[in-house]
Amino acid sequence: MCFSVSQVLAESSQNEHSTRLLWGDTHLHTSYSFDAYLFQNRTTDPDTAYRYAKGLPVVHPFHKSRVQRNRPLDFLVVSDHAELTAIPMRLAAGDVDVLATEFGRYALPMMQQGKSAEVFSRLVSSAATGDDSMVDELQSEAIRRSPWSTTAAIADQHNQPGVFTALIGWEWSALPNGANLHRVVFMDGDQNTASQFLPFSSIDSVNPEDLWTWLDQIQPSVGAEFVSIPHNMNLSKGRTFEMSMFDGSPITAEYARLRSRWETVAEVTQTKGDSETHPLLSPNDEFADFETYEVLIGGLDSDANIDLSGNYARGGLLNGLEVAHQLDVNPFAFGMIGATDSHTALSSSEENNFHGKQATDSTPERKLIPRNGRRGWDMSASGIAAVWAKDNTREAIVAAFKSKEVYATTGSRIGLRVFAGWDFTEDDLASVDYVARGYARGVPMGGSLSSEGRGTPVLMIDAQRDPESGGLDRIQVVKGFINEQGEAEERIYDIDGGSLRARHADGSFESLPSTVDTSTATYDRTQGSGQLKALWIDQDYVPGQRAFYYVRVLEVPTPRHSLYDAVALQIESPDEYPESIQERAYSSPIWVTP
Repeated sequence: MCFSVSQVLAESSQNEHSTRLLWGDTHLHTSYSFDAYLFQNRTTDPDTAYRYAKGLPVVHPFHKSRVQRNRPLDFLVVSDHAELTAIPMRLAAGDVDVLATEFGRYALPMMQQGKSAEVFSRLVSSAATGDDSMVDELQSEAIRRSPWSTTAAIADQHNQPGVFTALIGWEWSALPNGANLHRVVFMDGDQNTASQFLPFSSIDSVNPEDLWTWLDQIQPSVGAEFVSIPHNMNLSKGRTFEMSMFDGSPITAEYARLRSRWETVAEVTQTKGDSETHPLLSPNDEFADFETYEVLIGGLDSDANIDLSGNYARGGLLNGLEVAHQLDVNPFAFGMIGATDSHTALSSSEENNFHGKQATDSTPERKLIPRNGRRGWDMSASGIAAVWAKDNTREAIVAAFKSKEVYATTGSRIGLRVFAGWDFTEDDLASVDYVARGYARGVPMGGSLSSEGRGTPVLMIDAQRDPESGGLDRIQVVKGFINEQGEAEERIYDIDGGSLRARHADGSFESLPSTVDTSTATYDRTQGSGQLKALWIDQDYVPGQRAFYYVRVLEVPTPRHSLYDAVALQIESPDEYPESIQERAYSSPIWVTP
């Protein structure tokens, strides 16, 4: 039987926790971001971003056609770069304060000569080497205050508690030695809150520990809650979840506590690739090589011997277990979300309605043109954040991010509930009030169970198909645990693949055949399941074991955005690009601690 996501919402609203499933994007850039403007987004500002997210038609910044979301979002963070916010736009408008700076004198003639890409490359190179001399003048209060105030004011104008939430935030864009250590930061405060500070930027410091310390200091003074979210770990040269602090010294308990306070969530899928795991990290995971993207920002060179575990969420979660095994505090106990990182101000994560990462990537022909080592087809039409919140308000959404009752999808709206406990039964799962039982006798995704004196972890999982995407292929549980040698291991379990599904000798499901017609970019919408619901007992659990579990839900194959373009262009899809993908959801983990 197929249940819609709205039925999940109806069910959840009947229990005392009254959580609602909300869909949103916490990582979006507008024409205020320097790189977006340099790559031809000259017109779509924060106001346009919110209008598009609400489902209204807007004009595309590059090809000037009308564009519109298939379904509106429930919330949005406009997260323009804290560095050089609105500076190229103000240069083009003749702002005398910006024109008088060293950067202004260099950049405006370059932009007028059509050399915006060269300006971007120089900025990236300067950020990678730590040379801020050309942009130091742009850090003044007089220059920075205006665009930040405008951004906050526009968010307040669009914020409608209970209907649509506009969250105020920014991106801290550190790039030390070319390693992407970027974080999106947002809060539950309003324009008045924002007026009390200026966003912490990578010009202030490229050390994430300084960002967390700043948050520790600013939070009590402004009275708002903040969240810091790392993204594109896949481009961090192994540094996002490295087993040391920023200066290379061993992780301390104080570091772990500070990080875990502010970085409760990581962005694991977006336009610049998927950061769940990598085939070299997870060789026994047949679905590990998904939207793998390894081109560093600005085409910078990568290091030959990076530790991939620091580049991917699963590796980070495993590293966190090992640190917790030594220090009894976990710096990498994070939930997972998706976001777009679109620089068009258009939060588009649908394969059949994808407007590209940059404005210049917006047409099928232009997606074939290489730029900085990549093409528009290298980008992923991903992702989106799913949040179980008590209400559609700033405070409730930030609280959900803090509690980690959130999950990621690569763009489709797969409904997903996960609870873990010690004594759930099939009767609990089948009950109409299984959600209430899950909260009462266990913990939801993002939670933690103490294993002291208990038996074996039991998971209740309910996955619901997105009616506008492919059917469900399977539910999997990804487990990480500390083995007898004190080292972290991973295992993957195929839990539910629908009735009469054949299994291989190792217990994994046989693949469903792809129904994607590459000549028309269509697929069989009857394939796959409408709902998969399972009770799973970890028969391999060792009492007292430190572990985590997260759920991965796969859809059946559906057309990739590049195939839609190839069909429109009447060309063969190049071999290096898959014609179909399996959209997926990643739940936040549940931890078991001794």
